[in-house]
Amino acid sequence: MMDLRYAVVGTGALGGFYGGKLAEAGKQVDFLFNSDYEQVKQQGLRVDSVSGDFLLKPVAAYNSTSSMPKADVVLVCLKTTNNGLLKSLLQPLLHENSVVILIQNGLGIEDELREMMPDIQIAGGLAFICSNKIGPGHIHHLDLGKLILGSYNLKDKSVLEKVGEDFKQAGVPCQIAEDLYFARWQKLVWNVPFNGLTVVLNSTTDRIMNVDSSRKLAHEMMYEVIDAANACGVSLKREFADKMIEMTAKMTPYAPSMKLDYDFKRPMEIDAIYSQPLQHAAKKGFKMEKVEVLEKQLRFYNSINGF
Repeated sequence: MMDLRYAVVGTGALGGFYGGKLAEAGKQVDFLFNSDYEQVKQQGLRVDSVSGDFLLKPVAAYNSTSSMPKADVVLVCLKTTNNGLLKSLLQPLLHENSVVILIQNGLGIEDELREMMPDIQIAGGLAFICSNKIGPGHIHHLDLGKLILGSYNLKDKSVLEKVGEDFKQAGVPCQIAEDLYFARWQKLVWNVPFNGLTVVLNSTTDRIMNVDSSRKLAHEMMYEVIDAANACGVSLKREFADKMIEMTAKMTPYAPSMKLDYDFKRPMEIDAIYSQPLQHAAKKGFKMEKVEVLEKQLRFYNSINGF
């Protein structure tokens, strides 16, 4: 297979890191920027990383997808709250064999994109990473970094294998999931408790883990997500929650993206991470009681910020 040309839509904490790693490794990567565009054109894209700092300069930076070259693979790293823009953003980037990979959290996002653009090829990506955007064109990668990719409706899955190899060559651990729906539920086991609890408790992961009551609540919520997944036909075991708790205890103290979105008065990704799993489970007759309470609390906090 020939070398792939990548486009990154959403060059923030995820797009800046993953796209930056590919570009640093010599892959052809075009980046879409918004408010950072002028800064990055002049100063480059800076990534401070536990695995080694780097500066990309010059950067193939654009402020509109209509001026970008067509891509073989589009990495969508936007927050799901912006997915209503995807049709207009993606159309100029796609040729007949392009693949769109949604590196986003939550459930139902591939279904929604297929409804908007029924003829395109879609895959999903799960990023197990602690990374924040800390300034214009400036990414801080604190911990972890593994990517899991899975096909949603690809005609030829070999392109996903090639993407995985490109990431590995760039120093990013990457594996291909046999079942994307399974992988999305698996990621929710961590996302559901810690994204929401850091907001409603005004806290960080380490502080939640250091108090018995909040640690127990996070652990119980993980079990509830796993039970919901099983109700939806996804065979997750409760031991996975125990491993996630152990991992979080050793993790660099972290404020997840939802906490930062709340603090900086941006809309939170409540629908994809909370409402969709609640609806999927409810259709199978399972009620996620703790998660439902957290979802309602997050909607209250979202309304405080005007959303």
